[in-house]
Amino acid sequence: MNRSVKVAVIGAGVSGLVAARELRRERHHVVVFEQNDRIGGNWVYDPRTESDPLCVDPNRETVHGSLYASMRTNLPRALMSFRDYPFLRSESDPRTFPGHEEVLRFLDGFAAEFGIHELTRFNTRVERVEGRKNEWMVEYLTRGSESVTREVFEAIVVCSGHNTEVRVAEIPGIGNWKGYQMHSHNYRVPEPFHNQIVLLVGYGPSAFDISVDILPVAKEVHIACKENRFGVKFERVKYHDMIKCVNEDGSIAFEDGSSILADTIIHCTGYKYHFPFLETNGIVTIEDQCVGPLYKHIFPPALAPWLSFIGVISKEPIFLIVELQSMWVARVLSGKILLPTEEEMMDSVQYIYQEMEKNGLPKSCALSLRPLQVEYKNWLAAQIGLPPLEEWRENLLAECFKILIELPDKYRDQWNDAYWDAIIQTTSAS
Repeated sequence: MNRSVKVAVIGAGVSGLVAARELRRERHHVVVFEQNDRIGGNWVYDPRTESDPLCVDPNRETVHGSLYASMRTNLPRALMSFRDYPFLRSESDPRTFPGHEEVLRFLDGFAAEFGIHELTRFNTRVERVEGRKNEWMVEYLTRGSESVTREVFEAIVVCSGHNTEVRVAEIPGIGNWKGYQMHSHNYRVPEPFHNQIVLLVGYGPSAFDISVDILPVAKEVHIACKENRFGVKFERVKYHDMIKCVNEDGSIAFEDGSSILADTIIHCTGYKYHFPFLETNGIVTIEDQCVGPLYKHIFPPALAPWLSFIGVISKEPIFLIVELQSMWVARVLSGKILLPTEEEMMDSVQYIYQEMEKNGLPKSCALSLRPLQVEYKNWLAAQIGLPPLEEWRENLLAECFKILIELPDKYRDQWNDAYWDAIIQTTSAS
């Protein structure tokens, strides 16, 4: 079978771009909906911030972008490449860990190379998606228009990302605190924190970068986190357990018994999965930060293959994953690859949930591939007729973590390119 269907791709970030390319390669009729005026998604820098710095006011003026001005990739170019479209060095920014402007140039080149712009309706926000099987009504609003347009598609591929709806730490007593609070979503530059005592809550990649960015201007930088799972510690940054409460005198008390007076709290607490436009009558739900049920992290069994999600996995380099997922979805929609029955797909999902429950893990971990990431990627590769993935990919990622722990404030610039070029060539040939 070689079926061609009309597909709506929602979002023109990394996932949407590669999904559109693979769907087009399978000769599907593709329309990409993008609410901004250009491609790139989270890689588009916007100096504006939201009217509510903590991002909790439902009536706030929202801003899609979360990039800060100094942001550089935390992965080398080789792990941000597509299989047949490498992220090569350029004269504008030849660094192995380039700035966000360079990533956007790479994505612009990808979109131009594969004709994605001509498939994309820019300045168009999807308001509602509802349907079942191979008939989906998409309601969308184009900027400048006062009326909603409706259009029917056979399949929907959701590529809208999960970095817009913020999570905020719950802190007892914070309601009476007189200091300034914000979410890292609204961090752009360090200057506003000059001579301040700043507390960052959480310790993921954004907290790493922001703490180093503001160190030269702040009076003190503190971090409160449940665990330092990477073992990374920066000089001059003071570390605490999670916040216990805010005392009546305005001091912030920690579970380890220490306390500080701070001027600003920055919530580096990540984001929630959020698909406000999608109506599935309860078939797809978000529970404990888990989108499900999703067969192989992609298809809701009851709506497969006509509804799919690309890139909702977490804690994994995204570029290769979304390419493999997109190739699989495109071939499933064309009929070249057959899915199991709905019952078999649901049994697969339930098995994962049951195993997590046995091990005391919350459902939020269902979208984290580790430690099964290699098995998952090789399963996708086998489905679409590709050989197992090269060993250098996991080795390179492991080296990133190693150098990050050893040289946290310098690891991006302590990279031995010649050494890793040789390793990649050797392991690829073996």
